[in-house]
Amino acid sequence: MQYTALSIVAPNGERIAQGLKTIEVRSWQPENLPIKNLMIVENQNYLLNDGDTEMGRAVALVDIESVHPWLPNEVEAASASYWAEGYFAWVITNVRPFAEPIQVVAKRKLYLTELV
Repeated sequence: MQYTALSIVAPNGERIAQGLKTIEVRSWQPENLPIKNLMIVENQNYLLNDGDTEMGRAVALVDIESVHPWLPNEVEAASASYWAEGYFAWVITNVRPFAEPIQVVAKRKLYLTELV
């Protein structure tokens, strides 16, 4: 089955799967909302350049219902250490953690991946 995926640097993928992180902060916003059944892929390093990949582990499926400008009072919800202006808060809902993480490739931005 094919899923849209989003890579998130450890330990924040696991925090999303556990329901501790309810906002993902990005410098960009998706073209279409809502995003249903978004696969959260936790990886170890920031993927900074187009084409960067590494092995990651799918930890959960979530829905992104809305995106808004990130607010100073959302630092804790984002599991962030500080707030900065100009970012977007992706509101994470309907978290469905996988019983066991599944090894998949981590890529930049939103991408398609297949689970066999």
